[in-house]
Amino acid sequence: MDYNTKNYTEQGGDKTVIGGTLEIKEGATVTGLPSSFTPAENQAASVADDITTLVSEFNALLLKLKAAGLMTAD
Repeated sequence: MDYNTKNYTEQGGDKTVIGGTLEIKEGATVTGLPSSFTPAENQAASVADDITTLVSEFNALLLKLKAAGLMTAD
């Protein structure tokens, strides 16, 4: 009987293949992965009392998301 496993480490241990689901439990850590995540600049909570101010604050948020690379530019 043949058996194919979805998750395996190749001989020598240089490569591990995950063909199933990799679940990382709360509190676990992963080291060695490059991270290109850049947090967006803080956007203060809205104090708008009219639609014009709210639109202005919302547009400021969109600009911050785009500047951080979290949203594609127009």
